[in-house]
Amino acid sequence: MKIILIVFRVLLGLLLLFASMSYFFNLIPEPIQTGNIKVFDDGLKASVYMMPLVKSIELIVGLAYVSGKLMKIANLLLLPISINILMVNIFMMPEGIPIALLLFLGNIFFIYKDWNSYKGIFTA
Repeated sequence: MKIILIVFRVLLGLLLLFASMSYFFNLIPEPIQTGNIKVFDDGLKASVYMMPLVKSIELIVGLAYVSGKLMKIANLLLLPISINILMVNIFMMPEGIPIALLLFLGNIFFIYKDWNSYKGIFTA
């Protein structure tokens, strides 16, 4: 079971690293977008700072997942991003739901796995 967890963690980390590196180094051309997702994407680009911030966090979390270091803080950093990725895919790009769901459920799983470490955040 431990090896399966390591493989899953590393695969999620590689997914995050690929997503962030492809953004910073323009490894893949941007797909042509239409409708609401185009408006949403234009808004993110207009904010100037949002996408670099999100992709930087994805890079940091991807490195943490691949190395297995600082996993607890990485899980917390990734949670709002994974929720947003899932919601964007549910409401605007249904074809991306499987990968978004995999990322979100993986994030939730790793938080659940170390739940005793996170309990203090939710107590007064």
